[in-house]
Amino acid sequence: MRAVVIREHGGPEVLRIEERPAPSPGPREVLIRVRAVGLNHLDLWVREGVPGHVFPLPIVPGCDVAGVVEALGPGAAGCARGDEVVLSPGLSCGRCRACRRGEDPLCRDYGILGESRDGGCQELLVVPDTAVFPKPPRLDWAEAASVPLAFLTAWHMLRARARVEPGERVLIHAAGSGVSAAAIQIAVLLGARVIATAGSTEKCARAVALGAEACINYREQDFVGEVRRWTDKRGVGVVVDHVGADTFDRSIRCLSKGGRYVTCGATSGYELKTDFRPVFFKSLSILGSTMGSGDELAAVLDLVTAGRLRPVVDGVFPLDKVADAHRRLASREAFGKVALLL
Repeated sequence: MRAVVIREHGGPEVLRIEERPAPSPGPREVLIRVRAVGLNHLDLWVREGVPGHVFPLPIVPGCDVAGVVEALGPGAAGCARGDEVVLSPGLSCGRCRACRRGEDPLCRDYGILGESRDGGCQELLVVPDTAVFPKPPRLDWAEAASVPLAFLTAWHMLRARARVEPGERVLIHAAGSGVSAAAIQIAVLLGARVIATAGSTEKCARAVALGAEACINYREQDFVGEVRRWTDKRGVGVVVDHVGADTFDRSIRCLSKGGRYVTCGATSGYELKTDFRPVFFKSLSILGSTMGSGDELAAVLDLVTAGRLRPVVDGVFPLDKVADAHRRLASREAFGKVALLL
């Protein structure tokens, strides 16, 4: 079978397509014939390397996977050969207290496909049967592979971590990213009022089409001033951010008393600085978030199946153009997800 393999860190040129032996499912495992893979900034980090973190090279990237059940190992349950499925990007032990509480990302054994073990950029992939979920039938393969990480991450950020309430005002940065495009829809679904930021007039228009009441072109406007104007100087209750260094300090200044800043990443830099006096004087919360539980993913997929949430796909590439797909994602020109078709 064909697989994309990263053997050393570097630019898109280190992505190699190699022939590998086809895997076989073991006990309680399922063999998936991969049809599509959604790309994420995680794929860029795995390829480029992250200072202070060791990835298990060589590795096959790709954590967002949609495909067809090819075979079941002994004792595997919950699906049948021929089923169209999507996979949970995160895997946990399923036995520890965190897993039993439905807090899978807090499991000591928690790992992500394509980051801690081989992922979906290969024609055949073996995963535990607990990672397999029915594919929403209304979606094509690229759309289905664009749901799991982005929507699960945004759902966990807004519901479990920030606990967004109906009527609250929410600032969502980088509207063109997969997570933020999902977050806009989820926040509106939860009854919140959304203002977003994006880097172009076109992206702002698309953010409004997804449900944002307003969108700020951060290249032309000061988002702090615009948020103050939009909220009559009260500030927003929640900021959803994965930009990091470029937005952190100003995001803190956008929060109202009791506000929550929730983050799942820091694409512009990991060292975040701010004046911490507003944090304690205004009783602000700074919340980290990593994906979510299997139960949360099931809830998201139900909403996608019902048509209440929808993935946004920017572009689709064949597997042998994986380097071009990485370049598209890294360019910051995409709105929504970039996907590979196998």
